[in-house]
Amino acid sequence: MDNKSTPVAAGALDDFICFSIYSTGLAMNRFYKPLLDRLGLTYLQYLLLVLLRDKDGQTVSEIGEQLFLESSTLTPLIKRMEAAGHLSRRRDSKDERVVRVSLTDQGRDLAQQAACIPGEVFKGLGMSVEDIREMDGALKVLRKRMFDQAK
Repeated sequence: MDNKSTPVAAGALDDFICFSIYSTGLAMNRFYKPLLDRLGLTYLQYLLLVLLRDKDGQTVSEIGEQLFLESSTLTPLIKRMEAAGHLSRRRDSKDERVVRVSLTDQGRDLAQQAACIPGEVFKGLGMSVEDIREMDGALKVLRKRMFDQAK
């Protein structure tokens, strides 16, 4: 199958919303990959940069809550980005059990370079802003209901 082909699910799987969401997530990662490769970032690293660009100095637990990640996934991600020079970690001055994560100057530069990605995504999807916002809203409602049910 060449890169221009679109995989199509056949049969009963295509009738499951869980499969539609799963396969759309895979497609989203593939869509973002070339955009992020040129910056040397993975999708999760990109999301972390965006979070910290919007509000620097967040705690590891705040980041985990927003990205829906367990510390076993988040800590190695932060350590890799710190080793690459994009982030720094420091203990909170009021509570040393709390670790705060901040962008370095290099990380801020990278976040600035990545600022064009949302526009490229909108353009690449070929959908109206309204359609994307409507879909995003529906997905957020679905996510909230699923998390509420899992409590």
